[in-house]
Amino acid sequence: MIQYEDLATELLKKATSKGASAGDIVIVEGDSFDVQVRLKSVDKLSNAHEKRLGLRLFSGQRTAVCSTSDFSAESLDRLVEDTCYLARCTAEDPHAGLPDPAPLVSPDLDLYDDSLHEWKMEDKIHMAVQAESAALGYDARITNSEGANLSHAGRRVVYANTHGVIGRYPVGSVSLSVSPIASAGGLMQRDYWYSAKRKVKDLASPDSVGRAAAQRALRRLGGRKISTCEVPVIFDPETAAELIGSISACVSGYAVYKGASFLAGKLGQSVAASSVTVLDHGLIPSALGSRPFDGEGLATRKTTVIAKGILESYLLDTYSARKLGLKSTGNAVRSVGDVPSVSHTNFYLVPGTHSPEEIIRSVKRGLYVTEMIGFGVNHVTGDYSRGAVGLWIENGERTYPVEEVTIAGNLKEILMDIEMIGNDLEFRGTVASPTLKLSRMMVAGN
Repeated sequence: MIQYEDLATELLKKATSKGASAGDIVIVEGDSFDVQVRLKSVDKLSNAHEKRLGLRLFSGQRTAVCSTSDFSAESLDRLVEDTCYLARCTAEDPHAGLPDPAPLVSPDLDLYDDSLHEWKMEDKIHMAVQAESAALGYDARITNSEGANLSHAGRRVVYANTHGVIGRYPVGSVSLSVSPIASAGGLMQRDYWYSAKRKVKDLASPDSVGRAAAQRALRRLGGRKISTCEVPVIFDPETAAELIGSISACVSGYAVYKGASFLAGKLGQSVAASSVTVLDHGLIPSALGSRPFDGEGLATRKTTVIAKGILESYLLDTYSARKLGLKSTGNAVRSVGDVPSVSHTNFYLVPGTHSPEEIIRSVKRGLYVTEMIGFGVNHVTGDYSRGAVGLWIENGERTYPVEEVTIAGNLKEILMDIEMIGNDLEFRGTVASPTLKLSRMMVAGN
């Protein structure tokens, strides 16, 4: 990638010689692979390589972004010319511009797996087949499958700007998932399970993924409807992560400065139960949301978003920080052909001290949620309404499956009603949470 660093420096010099006052470049080159098998046959197979370059230039406080996948000298000269011209044509924005100059810190976070280059295609296909076979062979009631999927991607990222900042890092990921179908009494249920990691060696075994998927499908058989009630609700780690992910969207600097978040103007105020601490930590080695620096070349960091119920920080890039009179938190992300925006890194609820079993035993009558359906979250008002699937709890035990219900509330109350937090935090994606219990929530059924 040394040649790409030289290329970025050369193009930025060319842009400033043509009148650009500042600018930056992102170059991404990578490979991706995806195979889907169903009933031991390959349904879909893709293997791709791509490289792209995005150029953002400023003419004073006017901005333009252009991108290309053609790295020929003629194409790149035209890219510089076009971007310079467009920057002069756009409207001025007093908040536009690069971040203030700062040294680029680029720690090695162990985000890339070199063994991907040596992984044979037949071995990848076999892994997907093995995972699906483990699900199909787990129980006679597993009668069909929507397939198993194995995919991986690897990218090398170069960033440079006219402040002299330049850096690079490799990043990759691999995932395996299975979606079996269970049948009983003429009825069918589908569920899934997956594993996603940075390194192949850290991926869960195909057998364990297949078995877990089968178990999840089987426990949904015989699902019942329930009457509408207000009861304690427990979210398993997967659905709890979805709930916490809604908070990530509400602390985005763009939502905040536009007034499109119920958390706008709430810094320093109590917004959750005192047991709730939420972090955004982009420096966890090998985690799926980690990166050494953000889309503007600023160091990634650990940000405390909520501390013991108090809202302490939003997630910000340079632009949203300037709009709010704050400082960037290093949360800029940038697709190659667009301006930066804000996203979390590893966003999670800090675990508590309760085991999942202890949390379930604490509920006399309530719902244990294992899947949420649809998107019914209003970030402006906090109104929250999702279809749900789960298990009914009676006297501290999960009893029978529940389906066709809706859980509803408002994030303002939901965060305050968090009563117990589990000790079972596991990073399975970029948003994570342990099991959590709400003291009450409306469950709409019959």
